[in-house]
Amino acid sequence: MPESYRKRGFFGPNTAVAREIAQLDAVADCQRIVHLLTAYEFAWDFERALELALFYTYGSAPISQLLDKTGEFRKQGQKRYDDTKLLITHFMQGGWDGEEGRRALARMNRTHGHYRIDQDDFIFTLWTFIALPLRWAGNWSPRAMTAHERSAWFNFWLEIGRRMNIRDIPQTPAAYEAWIVDYKRRTFIPSDASARVATDTVRIIEGWLPAPLRRLAAPAIYSLFDDDPQFLAAIKAPRPPDWLRPVVERALKSLAVLRRHVVLGAYPVLIKTQESRTYGERACAIEALAPERILSAERCKEGN
Repeated sequence: MPESYRKRGFFGPNTAVAREIAQLDAVADCQRIVHLLTAYEFAWDFERALELALFYTYGSAPISQLLDKTGEFRKQGQKRYDDTKLLITHFMQGGWDGEEGRRALARMNRTHGHYRIDQDDFIFTLWTFIALPLRWAGNWSPRAMTAHERSAWFNFWLEIGRRMNIRDIPQTPAAYEAWIVDYKRRTFIPSDASARVATDTVRIIEGWLPAPLRRLAAPAIYSLFDDDPQFLAAIKAPRPPDWLRPVVERALKSLAVLRRHVVLGAYPVLIKTQESRTYGERACAIEALAPERILSAERCKEGN
């Protein structure tokens, strides 16, 4: 990617980033725009939002049944989480034209090829990566995304979907939302598999917290979805108490006000400078970001 930016005045976000985004084309330059959004403007926000996007896929009974059958979140949950995060970050920051972005998409497609996944489930999962970051930015970020940024974000993910060989993706936000309503009507059905995978994922998040706070993880997560009873019912989650969401939102919005003026941590946030709980500081080869069972099968096939 071209120019990089430094903090303004040693601690503030650089307003030149947003100015560059505004001058770019939402279609032709969507890769650069997404890089700037994920590395500078919404780095922390999009990481949280994509965690919620992954969690939201569990509302779909067929997706949860597959995830529950593989047992990856139960057996190697942190690795499964880190592998997914790293692959997505590679092509968000490097684009599909960059070497690492191309390799990450190839690794993802190769992994998916080991399973029988319905096209509708792919379309739904792709939508979560579009919609949940937009929702987070509108509610809990230092600023909302502009219409121009939302358009570029949508165009970026449409092309990612094409490069994942997903067919019949709705081509406008309105058409996509209408499609999602019908998909949820068909698949957001209370399911033991959905409940198990959600519980397995909550255990991963609990592991990130000090022991006294772990019991708060599940209700705090569920509180961010308490405006979507259809989802909570699908994963068989108890509805959180009415007072909890305002408390969580106040905390997130207070943090957003601080981050509007102060950059906490690295700037830009780049995958090469980030640690993961599974791999620590060491970089993991993109081609190794897959379940061990799949990697073993591929090694055996290559050896024959």
